[in-house]
Amino acid sequence: MTRILIADDHPMVRDALRNAVLYSCQATDVTEADGLDAVMRTLEERGDLDLVLLDVNMPGMNGLGGLRTLRQRFPATPVVVVSAHEERRMVREAIESGAAGFIPKSTPRDAIAAALRQILNGEVYLPPQAEDDACAEDAEDAETADIARRIATLTAQQLRVLEMLGTGKLNKEIAFDLSITETTVKAHVSAILQKLKVYSRTQAVVIANRVLANRALTGRR
Repeated sequence: MTRILIADDHPMVRDALRNAVLYSCQATDVTEADGLDAVMRTLEERGDLDLVLLDVNMPGMNGLGGLRTLRQRFPATPVVVVSAHEERRMVREAIESGAAGFIPKSTPRDAIAAALRQILNGEVYLPPQAEDDACAEDAEDAETADIARRIATLTAQQLRVLEMLGTGKLNKEIAFDLSITETTVKAHVSAILQKLKVYSRTQAVVIANRVLANRALTGRR
């Protein structure tokens, strides 16, 4: 018999989740709670349940702080965050805090049922949008890492020139500051563009800032 606790401070939401639970896994033992204290009492009185569906905005939760408390007190009980918020950051932080899944409240009943079955089978569930975002983020991270590798091929003097390009200085100003000739500055700029695989000074500065997040480039090789 599957034992599930639905924790949300809105009765209509609890009813909707109850219907999804009954539809997905034929659970005959479904308990409800309207705040973190009630969740804690239920878990203490009844022992570990098979699953907790948890709203992070109900009384006592303090955002994901309540989730972390539950994971510490009852580590054997899987907890699924059910939230009206579905930003990528929220999904990521919920999973990092120990959630077995993240189900947006806007999810249709059939999709909720499929998610619950997946979680009860021991898998972690993420909404499709979060998975797409994660793939995009991985691709972006790979591209950023590639840019970082290109920047690492620059010499110390080329890094200084690139940093000065980022401040908008002209070749003659860079030459004066570094006590070198304008011809040498031009040679450094050409080498920077070639190594970074870009076609303009502006492009070089943009991709460098993307990796270094506006920090000084000197010594960051």
